[in-house]
Amino acid sequence: MQENKAQGTDISTLGEFGLIKQLTKGIEIKNSSTKVGVGDDAAVLDYQNKKTVVTTDLLVEGIHFDLMYTPLKHLGYKAIAVNVSDVYAMNACPKQVTVSIAISKRFTVEAIEEIYDGIRLACENYNVDLVGGDTTSSLTGLCISVTAIGEAEENELAYRSGAKANDLICVSGNLGAAYAGLQLLEREKAIFANNPNMQPDLSGHDYILERQLKPEARKDIYERLKEAQIVPTSMIDISDGLSSELMHICEESKVGCQIYEEKIPVDYETHKMAEELNMNYSTFSLNGGEDYELLFTVPLDKFDDVEKIEDVKVIGHITEASKGIYLITRDNTEIALQAQGWNPLKEEK
Repeated sequence: MQENKAQGTDISTLGEFGLIKQLTKGIEIKNSSTKVGVGDDAAVLDYQNKKTVVTTDLLVEGIHFDLMYTPLKHLGYKAIAVNVSDVYAMNACPKQVTVSIAISKRFTVEAIEEIYDGIRLACENYNVDLVGGDTTSSLTGLCISVTAIGEAEENELAYRSGAKANDLICVSGNLGAAYAGLQLLEREKAIFANNPNMQPDLSGHDYILERQLKPEARKDIYERLKEAQIVPTSMIDISDGLSSELMHICEESKVGCQIYEEKIPVDYETHKMAEELNMNYSTFSLNGGEDYELLFTVPLDKFDDVEKIEDVKVIGHITEASKGIYLITRDNTEIALQAQGWNPLKEEK
């Protein structure tokens, strides 16, 4: 594991406020809406006449990440990326984040600095200001909570509830790669547990490993939609699997849908990993989750415009609710979609 108490500085030598000062020194404000950031009792934000969006995600050791194979810097980056992804999924622009962290005694100051190196890198990449948070102790491991705050014009916001019959269903990037990366890491972890002398075999799988360990929020797709003057009728990011997210949109919009298996974009490495595990790669793309791609709908008359956007694919269309929620397979069979994505509250059997 990355943290080694014998080789680093004990957090108790700094104390809570000393640690916060150490982790947040040199932070520069980038956004005019940030009036006061780190250093006071609360941040002060000013969005003038725009609407504010707020989202929070919690990452818990042993539930959302495994430090046997997750680099701390990547974890810090991912904690920010998954939150700003939710802001982009509202068709809004992230501006600020707060980061709260609970740490056990086995972590050193240097280990926590690694996490914050990733946090800083993500903040720079997505042009957001770190404006506050909290630190506390933990008896059970590492826990990171991030709140992201963004802004948008009222008429540009995209909700899950706006999809209409005949709208096109679009998705960015490709799906299933993060799940493929997770399956690879878990396989190699199990092999190592049985034989610690065996070195993990991760060669040739760089892409799916990065998609799992260091996912990117689709800032570029948000910007391209804005440039094309396309406001999605509904939108959501794919954190729990395509099937689950489609069902969220259909439920909130009171509609049905049809998507086509052959149109769902899947990367070659994902195909390859599915073959190695004797699994259907469509299972990865439909139910895997953690891709953080954007799933959205647009009116039918926007087909030509959305087709011009790089790295976006039309995979189906919205129907009346009475027609249900279906996947059309490659052999033209209709299969009712079910929400089989990851559920953190599901009891182990």
